[in-house]
Amino acid sequence: MNKDWIRFHLREALDELTQTITKLESGPDYSEIDLQIAMEHLYNHLNTAWNSRDVDPDRAARCSEEDFYAWRDFPSDISMRS
Repeated sequence: MNKDWIRFHLREALDELTQTITKLESGPDYSEIDLQIAMEHLYNHLNTAWNSRDVDPDRAARCSEEDFYAWRDFPSDISMRS
């Protein structure tokens, strides 16, 4: 597992989540579009943390456009059903 890579993406997700909560609490003009953008950013980092958890650090540093889009997709190996 590439813990540094995972940690980076989880911290980015945490920052986005924290900012979103703050804006929802204090921003009466916070719109659904604002929420959508925030959620897309949040999911991008959460999904990347999981999907590329075993990626070699050199490949993570190079991250091709193909990797970027593959890694940000919702994980195919996680079931949301209990």
